[in-house]
Amino acid sequence: MPFPAERPRRLRRTPALRRLAGETRLSPADLVHPLFVREGIDAPVSIASLPGHRQETVDSAAGVVAGALQVGVSAVLLFGVPARKDAAGSEAWNDEGIVQTVLRSLRGQFGADCVLIADCCLDEYTDHGHCGVLREDGSVDNDATLELYARTAVSQARAGADVIAPSGMMDGQVGAIRTALDGAGFADTAILAYSAKYASVMYGPFRDAADCAPRSGDRRGYQMDPANAREALREVSLDVAEGADMVMVKPALTYLDVIRRVREAIDVPVAAYNVSGEYAMIAHAARAGAFDERAAALEVLTAIRRAGADIIISYHALQAARWLREE
Repeated sequence: MPFPAERPRRLRRTPALRRLAGETRLSPADLVHPLFVREGIDAPVSIASLPGHRQETVDSAAGVVAGALQVGVSAVLLFGVPARKDAAGSEAWNDEGIVQTVLRSLRGQFGADCVLIADCCLDEYTDHGHCGVLREDGSVDNDATLELYARTAVSQARAGADVIAPSGMMDGQVGAIRTALDGAGFADTAILAYSAKYASVMYGPFRDAADCAPRSGDRRGYQMDPANAREALREVSLDVAEGADMVMVKPALTYLDVIRRVREAIDVPVAAYNVSGEYAMIAHAARAGAFDERAAALEVLTAIRRAGADIIISYHALQAARWLREE
C-alpha cells in the first residue's frame, strides 16, 4: 500500500518541530493585564469571583506593573473604583480621581516602558451602575453621556494615559472623544474602541471587581445583542471612520467568529477581551480538578489569537506570560 506523499505528522514529532512549524504565535507582548485600583483602601483586597486578582492601592498597582514588565507584558488596562459615586459619575473626570492618580504615579515610575490604557466609561462611577447619565424614565441619554466621556478622556490623557478605551457603547463616542482630545492638545493619544461589546452574562466577576452592577434594569439597550454578527461589522466601521486607532471585540472566547470577521474587514489592530467570566470558568474548573489551568488557558489564548486578535486583554495575562517564557 503506497504511503501518501504528504505526512503532516512529521512536523508534530517533537516540541521543537511543532514550534518551528506553528502557524499561530502567542507572545507576552500580545497580552494586556486588566488592573483594578480602589480608592480609600490601605492594602489590596482579594476579589473572590476572580481568583488570583485584587483591587489594588496606588502603591501596590506599581508593584503589579513592575511584575508585568518583568515577564514581558508591557500594557495594562486601568479600571477605577472611587470612594464616592453620584448620578453623573463625576469622579470619572476628576483630575485628582483614582485613575488619574494612578496614571500619574505609573507614568512617573515607568516612563514609556508601559502602555497605560484607561477605560473610559461611567459605570464604575455612577451610583446607579449604568454607563451613562439617565433620563427620568431610566434610559441612558446617549448624547448627554458623550460630553462626559469627552471630559473623562481629556482628564485621563492629561494624567498620562497613552490610550483611551471608551467602553460604554454610546453612538458617536469615538468621534466625541477624538474631537475633545485633539482640541485639548492630545492628538497623539490613541483610542481603543470597545466597538463590538456584547450584552453578555460573562461580565459577572468584573462587576464584582469594579462594583458596577446596574442597580436596576440592564445594559441590553446599548450593548450588542449576542445573536448579531453583521451588526458588529457596522459598529467597527463606524468607530474606525470616527477615528479609532484600534477596535475591540468583547467577550473573546464566545465570539471567536466575530473576531475573525472583524479581522478580515478592517486593517487597524484588533483587540479581544478575554473577559472575567471566561477567566473564572477556567480558574474554578482547574481548581476543581477538571483540567490543568496552564494548558487550558494557553489553548484559549491561542484560539483567540488564531481567530485574528492582535491584542488580547486577559486576566490570565501575567500567568500566561510566565508560562510562555518557560516554554
